[in-house]
Order: sequence, then C-alpha cells, then structure tokens
Amino acid sequence: MAPTSIRIWRGTRPLKRWRYVGVFCDEVMFCVGEARVGPLPQRFWAVAEPGRPIAERTTIRRGGVSLDGSRVRVDARDVRIDVTLEEGPGIETTHADDVWTRKQAGVPARGEVRVGSRSYALDCHAVVDDTAGYHRRHTQWTWSAGVGTATDGRRVGWNLVAGVNDPPTGSERAIWIDHVPYEPGPVTFADDLSRIEFSDGGALEFSEWSAREENTNVLLLRSRYRQPFGTFTGSFPDGVQLARGYGVVEVHDVHW
Repeated sequence: MAPTSIRIWRGTRPLKRWRYVGVFCDEVMFCVGEARVGPLPQRFWAVAEPGRPIAERTTIRRGGVSLDGSRVRVDARDVRIDVTLEEGPGIETTHADDVWTRKQAGVPARGEVRVGSRSYALDCHAVVDDTAGYHRRHTQWTWSAGVGTATDGRRVGWNLVAGVNDPPTGSERAIWIDHVPYEPGPVTFADDLSRIEFSDGGALEFSEWSAREENTNVLLLRSRYRQPFGTFTGSFPDGVQLARGYGVVEVHDVHW
C-alpha cells in the first residue's frame, strides 16, 4: 500500500508522487503521466513513431491529459489518445525515505491513437509506474521499462533501475515472463543508454527511435532528463531470449 503519511511536506522535503503509463507497440509508442512535487502539478505526454520526430508536451495545466483509473486520454491539438488498460495488482515495494512503488508490465492496452492525419488502432501491452515518497533533495537514476516477446513465444515485461530503490534484493527491479514476476540482480546502464547489463547474466541492447528531453530550472526545481523510446534485443538472466521488445530508457538528474 502507499505510504501511510500523505502530508505534502515532511520537514523540508515535499511529497513526490507520479503515475506514468507507457504503451508500446510495433508501429507507435506513447507515454502519458501526472506528477506532483508537493502541491505543484505537472502533466505530460509523448508519442513516438519510427522515422518521425517525437510529438510531446509538458505543462503545469491539465494539457488535455486525463488518467481516470485505467483509462488514459489525451486531447491535444494534433494528438488524440484514448486507451483502456487491463491492470493487475502489480508489484509493490517500499524503500528509504518512505518511498513506495507499484510496478506493472505486460498490461493489455486497447484503444486508439491519432497523430495528425495518422491513426493507429492499438491492441498491445503497457507498463504502469506508480510512485510516492519523500525522495532526497538531489536524486539521480537510470531506468528502463518495456514489453516484448521471447523467441519461444512467451510474453515478457521488465522494470529495471539503478540509482534509486535498487538494493541487491528487495528492489523495484522486476522481470515478468508470461505475467509471472521475479527480481533480477542489480543492473548497469551504458552511458549512452544503448545497453543494459544484468549482474547475474544477460544483457539488453537498445536502439532508439526518438526521445523526450527536458532541462528545467524553475525556482527550487532543477531537472534534466532524457527518455528515448525504441526497440530492444538480447537476453535475460534466466536465459530467456528476447525476440523483439519495445519500451523506454531514461536518465534523470533532479533537484526537487
């Protein structure tokens, strides 16, 4: 369950909380999210298509974003998203600074995305990241989440991180094989985000489509991140070979 204390402030530390939904298909990928640092809201979305520039928006206003339970909608000038998720209980973890997370991967997602004159009917899979806690003033992490299919036809999903919530055991790291999760050992990300190595064997190679990027310096908030969408190949620690995978990698450095 989420942290028992939901005060906006704990001493000088504001509560940080967010819900991130990433839907990953072979023709199009997108993310939609809501985040708050203390009382300050932020909403965002991004749509990636192979061979095209990313379409994205981040705003402190509603920005056409609606995360109503398991229904995800965006109504922007050139982008329309309306997708419903079939969520499960996910994997919940708790960490230092009263940080709580719930991660899901391989979540069925169905609906429609329109970008300009292009329309995509979706029947694919998603990841969901729910997080809340009193993270340290300066926080850095590298993260990846995605979905895919193994060479033997099984469904695969993952949530991998270094820098936060990443002790050797009891971390938020998870790999799902046909919806059954296990925790791998620590992971290492290449500086250019092109490779993720597992300490207990195996590695994923990443090929970028396009990326969300932002460098913000507003009052006490300074944030720099890069989050490319793209495809994955490689193998997991249990020897499962990834035939094709879709998702994101992110590096984030924030003072909040």
